[in-house]
Amino acid sequence: MSNEILLGAYVFVLAIWVGNEVISKVPTTLHTPLMSGANAIHGIIVIGAMLVSAAIGGPAGLVLGFFAVVLGTANVVGGFVVTDRMLAMFKQRPGSTGPKK
Repeated sequence: MSNEILLGAYVFVLAIWVGNEVISKVPTTLHTPLMSGANAIHGIIVIGAMLVSAAIGGPAGLVLGFFAVVLGTANVVGGFVVTDRMLAMFKQRPGSTGPKK
């Protein structure tokens, strides 16, 4: 096993562990703002996928870039839909005077 593969596997496992530790400690009240921020970051990732697919060239780059952009866009749209539904839970209904029960 080469050193590059070993280093890549080490970084991958460490990223999984750190991500799990960070996400598990997020309070429920911060989930919606963090979700919106993650969607904005993923929008930048979609642009990066477009740039990388253009740089690779050829049919393989076109196919991989297409799938990267489609999956990234689906993640962004789905994230905003979930965020919108979560925020709708906190809106008052017309005619109600108190918090929703």
